Amino acid sequence: MPLALLALAVSAFGIGTTEFVMMGLLPNVADDLGTSVPTAGYLVSAYAIGVVVGAPLLTALGSRIPRKRMLLLLMALFVVGNLASALAPGFGWLVAGRVLAGLPHGAFFGVGAVVAARLVPEDRQARAVATMFLGLTVANILGVPAATLLGQHLGWRATFLVVTVIGLVAMAALARLVPHVPVDERQGLGREIRALGRPQVLLGLLTAVFGFAGVFAVYSYLASMTTEVMGFAESTVTVVLALFGLGMTGGALAAGPLTDRALRPTLYGSLAALVLTLVAFRFTVHVPWLALVTVVVLGAVGFMTTTPLQMLVMRKAKDAPTLASASNHSAFNLANAGGAWAGGAAVAAGWGWTSPALVGAGLTVVGLAIAAVAGLLDRAGTAEGASRVVAGSPQESAATDRAATADGEVAEVSGTSASPASGS
Repeated sequence: MPLALLALAVSAFGIGTTEFVMMGLLPNVADDLGTSVPTAGYLVSAYAIGVVVGAPLLTALGSRIPRKRMLLLLMALFVVGNLASALAPGFGWLVAGRVLAGLPHGAFFGVGAVVAARLVPEDRQARAVATMFLGLTVANILGVPAATLLGQHLGWRATFLVVTVIGLVAMAALARLVPHVPVDERQGLGREIRALGRPQVLLGLLTAVFGFAGVFAVYSYLASMTTEVMGFAESTVTVVLALFGLGMTGGALAAGPLTDRALRPTLYGSLAALVLTLVAFRFTVHVPWLALVTVVVLGAVGFMTTTPLQMLVMRKAKDAPTLASASNHSAFNLANAGGAWAGGAAVAAGWGWTSPALVGAGLTVVGLAIAAVAGLLDRAGTAEGASRVVAGSPQESAATDRAATADGEVAEVSGTSASPASGS
């Protein structure tokens, strides 16, 4: 794998750390700034709002900027947002800093995924994208627990100062290791928007919103489940979250080669496995050792969905994939917010701390159904296109030649070649 993927993974590590560390620092922030923990919870939402707004907006504004320069600009904004958070004089300023830090998140992963795919041959593109996301999963194993402990002992501001330094290190790695990736002259904002509006791209984004919401319906309340249902001490919460991160890492490692080999089957299989795991968790959570095993499996199958979803929207928006790729991270954050809301509503309704698992399973079933419908429509479109080729002239057949790729999708091979080294 190219060293440039290491630079992308380091950047993802910093982004993942700042995204999830706030959940462990809410009591500290609330005490220091004189507010309640539920009010401090708006800081989690503020970051998610930044991601949802920033992903399409910044990607659109940077559609004509060379990819390496765009990555550096986005990471610079990340550094400024975290520095502003560390130096915030009050709660309102901290909310603004969190929004600012979240703005480049989706755009960075969107552009980074396209760059990662361009760096390797076509049959290894999913593995390259998964390698970048590996930084995000490692952040949940090492970055978030370490940053939480740092914040608890030296103050929450120290955490964001350290994340700022990680951002600067990531910028240096990007500048040194990522090659120049030019923008395709044929691409522009209009073409990116048209690609985003394709039915298969929109169905892929909807699959992410509902399918991944099942993960966050449980993850958002995993700390409470650990103490209220599993019966562990509060000090064990960090260990349980780290186990979830271990599962995420395993899922990311498995998702890359599986997606390269068979995209839609990997997506269907991971979503189905997620449904079964969520249902099982409703029962295993009462047996401590089984609960811990299920947490690892939940992290693995949950994160195994991300790479095929990312590659799906990129391939369906193949000639202009950057905006679709970035919007996928808006979809993931909508899943975060929606899953947390649905799980919380179940608890508030008096259904108990285990109810988010069944709510999450229901949400994922919806995501799986959307994915299945998209697959059927894709097959119907492929069959219709093939029949037109058979009925057409030899010249038409040559102009619309298609090749079945390893993921079960259909790739255009007429006209121009989609070389991994071409500009994004």
